[in-house]
Amino acid sequence: MAAPHSSAASTRPGGAGLLAGRTVSRIGYGAMQLSRLRADRDAGVAVLRRAVELGVDHIDTANFYGDGFVNGLIREAVRPGDGVTVVSKVGATANPGGPRPLRLAQRPEELRAEVEANLAGLGVDQLAVVNLRRADAGPGLRPEGDQVVDLDDQLAVMTALRDEGKIGAIGLSSVSLEVLRRALPAGPVCVQNAYSLVARDDEELLELCLAEGIAWVPYFPLGGAVRGLPKVTDEPAVIAAAEEAGCTPAQIGLAWILRHAPHTLLIPGTADAGHLQANVDAGAVELDDAILASLDAIANAGGAGPDRA
Repeated sequence: MAAPHSSAASTRPGGAGLLAGRTVSRIGYGAMQLSRLRADRDAGVAVLRRAVELGVDHIDTANFYGDGFVNGLIREAVRPGDGVTVVSKVGATANPGGPRPLRLAQRPEELRAEVEANLAGLGVDQLAVVNLRRADAGPGLRPEGDQVVDLDDQLAVMTALRDEGKIGAIGLSSVSLEVLRRALPAGPVCVQNAYSLVARDDEELLELCLAEGIAWVPYFPLGGAVRGLPKVTDEPAVIAAAEEAGCTPAQIGLAWILRHAPHTLLIPGTADAGHLQANVDAGAVELDDAILASLDAIANAGGAGPDRA
């Protein structure tokens, strides 16, 4: 599904989109990779400040990114007057010393505890949007034992937190089409699932989001982030399109997602200011009909299975 494309200049990277009733730039910033800069806190703050300077006003984070380190950077770098919508998530927690950097935390009391940790770490009284990270779809862990929790029990605590004013709006992450349908009465404002040009299993879910006015916020928009997930930049058609358009293959992959669906908000992540600039510049990449047709024709390779890290 291609959206109308405008070449009009905009001060917003990628143009304007909607998130929880707020106008935001369609190219935002995913802060997860800032956890790599634990040894250079000033560099992390500088990347965030540069993002704001470039017009990014939607930052995605979580308390389990760097076990609170990333939220601390955001608290230091992002000022109230910047007008940035900071979106967090719950459903997992940091797992220092464990076999994986995080573990699932799906029980209602764990969701509440993670909301409180995000509030404290970011130094705010309310989280604008909090995504409930489930584990129904996409790469990553699958729940076992007491981590198998019914959606209704999770939404009950999330809506209670919203009623208490600790959450402004609820989003969903790593969910199936069935789960999204069940969650619609709770009024989710966004969905974050793994999705890219070469992994388009969630097309029906994307369409439902469009119909319901829910922002589509894909993570791993270039694939390849985990073992078994195909890379957009390896595709010959993507490489050829980049040569013709005079940009990088990564920029082609991001530009295609923006063009494909008008309710998409991107949150590409990086810990490097140069990559940040390139990601923001992807919002100005033009895809003519011939290039778009060649990209649309790329076969869907699907996503990584539940056993992937």
